[in-house]
Amino acid sequence: MLEKIGFVGVGRMGANMARRLYECGQPITAVFDVDPAAAQHLAAEIHTTAAPDLKAVTAAADVIITVVSDDRAMKRIYNGGLLTRARGRLFINCATVTPAVHRWVEQKCDAKGASSLEACMASSITQARQGSLYLMCGGKPEVFERAKPILEKLGSALRYIGPAGKAAEVKALVNMVMNANTAALAEGLGLGAALGLDLTMLREVFSQTGARSGVLQTDGEDMQNREHSCYFSAAHAAKDSGIALKLAKEQGLHLPLAAATKKQYDRLIKEGLGELDKSGIAELTFKGRHATPG
Repeated sequence: MLEKIGFVGVGRMGANMARRLYECGQPITAVFDVDPAAAQHLAAEIHTTAAPDLKAVTAAADVIITVVSDDRAMKRIYNGGLLTRARGRLFINCATVTPAVHRWVEQKCDAKGASSLEACMASSITQARQGSLYLMCGGKPEVFERAKPILEKLGSALRYIGPAGKAAEVKALVNMVMNANTAALAEGLGLGAALGLDLTMLREVFSQTGARSGVLQTDGEDMQNREHSCYFSAAHAAKDSGIALKLAKEQGLHLPLAAATKKQYDRLIKEGLGELDKSGIAELTFKGRHATPG
């Protein structure tokens, strides 16, 4: 029999993951969010229950997928009733949080006779909806095997990295490099615009030379057109670069490019633009652009 699924955190990513599993025939038995209206709206759409609290999600499900915002949110849900009568349950944690928190969650679950797995996502909203996420997993191998049938419905690429915390380390590095590439692309296009170059031509040249990157494909046209609808927010970019910088500090490494990138995203947040897509960093680099897109 298919395992019953509960969701904690049904924002842009979590809601689309739930929709995907529902369409695959996976029973979704409860959803919960700090915004009750979001949970109720999704519950009506996929014919399930908006749980009144965290322990109700655990009571209704065999597998609980968490998609929350940061370390504080993770600790709040795991200290806030999610592990009530959790024996035998599997908790799959998809948020980008510090490796230490993933290890802490595993310890908490072990003490309750439950299991946990980190399933870090290197993809965005569109891929969540389509079931084509790139998933990097960390935890016990046997827990990964239990989770695979569910994760294979969510992702087109599934990679087991190692023990708890290791997938989160890889995810932090992925986002650190992605964010630095995004900032560099914004500067290249910004300078090109100041020089009077045709930016469509410039993007084509970038794509055919050593300047090509994944963010050129996803963000280049948006930077040119000032289209910053949010798929991965500037606020999340700042948070994730911060995770990588903390790991670097623990290893005694200085990463000047990562530090400069985080400062740029922190500046976006200070100017009230943290909920723009990460491509919004171009608003800080194009000559003649004010901070607020016009």
